[in-house]
Amino acid sequence: MDGTETRREPGTQSWWQRQLPPSPLARSLSVQSILFAVGEGTFITGSAVFFTQIVGLSAAQVGIGLTVAGLVSFFFAVPAGKLADRVGTRRMWAIGAGLTALLYLVWPLIHGFAAYLAMMVVLEVVSQAGWSGRGAYTIDIFTREERVQSQAFMRAALNIGFTVGALIGGLALATNSDAVVRAVPLLTGAILLANTYWITRLPDPPAKAPRHTDDEVIKPRALKNRPFLALMTGDGVLGTNQVLLNIVIPLWLVEETDAPRVLLAWLFATNTVMAVLLQVAAARGVDSVARSLRASYISSGFFVLSCAIVLVTHDTIGWLTIALVWLGHVTVTGAELFQSAGHWGFMSDLTDADQRAEYQGAAHIGGTLGSVWAPALYTWLAMEHGSFGWITIAAIVAVSTLTMGPSARAAERYLARHGSAT
Repeated sequence: MDGTETRREPGTQSWWQRQLPPSPLARSLSVQSILFAVGEGTFITGSAVFFTQIVGLSAAQVGIGLTVAGLVSFFFAVPAGKLADRVGTRRMWAIGAGLTALLYLVWPLIHGFAAYLAMMVVLEVVSQAGWSGRGAYTIDIFTREERVQSQAFMRAALNIGFTVGALIGGLALATNSDAVVRAVPLLTGAILLANTYWITRLPDPPAKAPRHTDDEVIKPRALKNRPFLALMTGDGVLGTNQVLLNIVIPLWLVEETDAPRVLLAWLFATNTVMAVLLQVAAARGVDSVARSLRASYISSGFFVLSCAIVLVTHDTIGWLTIALVWLGHVTVTGAELFQSAGHWGFMSDLTDADQRAEYQGAAHIGGTLGSVWAPALYTWLAMEHGSFGWITIAAIVAVSTLTMGPSARAAERYLARHGSAT
């Protein structure tokens, strides 16, 4: 897996070759993405049944556990990133992945709220540490020109893996057997152990130039880069397209339109197909801060358009409602694709090469600040205030996106003064 291969110029490649990752290394990371997503997707699909019927929780307790675990990981994000920078990003990624796999093997032994809460907190912290290492590794291992495009292939691979995992989890649920549901996390753990082994076989990122001790002492922490935090907060607001995609539009369809509920299956199927087939195209050419901002602006445009389309479905009927709700879901998927591309570009160009994983943690904090409030607020605005609520959601996103340009340029200047080459 050394990533060496003679490449063909894009103009000489067939359509099929353009659908595959451009290098052996990108293909290896895409396979890893599929392995991970199959394992996680298998468990996530049946997690509600597992937690309520096997662990013995109420729906409220499940939600509390997820919230507490998310809050704890918020505070551990930057320390985990600093640790990854010290011990090595691939090593931290492998350690986090291995511990996550082992924790899944323990799930069948967990019963009751206290044990569940402890498990969720540990699992979230371990996963966050691993993902900080992964995020930094996947930037360091590629050249600047390859980063965003390779990330897009990996994102498409994740969607493929989650789809396969959902099918496996669905088959497990279809048996209506507690014994089978109890075995699901064991299968997930086994797949994630294979994922861990795959990570250990990946090449190390290029060695970084040695730094003088004094330079290391005076280098500002990622959290001192306030323009970067502001940019990631704005990007987090833009990332609330997932709230529309997974929560608000489905609720709106069920409660405020005459569209049949079976349409929900088609909406999520459309999203998955678009994410697999179009993510690479959306990321093409995102190789600078300016083009990352352009991707963010396109994402914002799709977001606002989705709000405008969906708000009118309260007063439409029949096939027109179905067509408009579907179109609203398509446009919010466009927001997802371009937001992801812009985010990868920012992480490639605006993070310090010597503190890559720490910046991953800082990005997590900014993204959380920009999105943690959205499920409650967006649902309240749309469901309680109708058209005015949708317009307000669109305005929040548009105004937040306008702040990203000044933040990105200030982050560039900050990195020029205090950072290392990317």
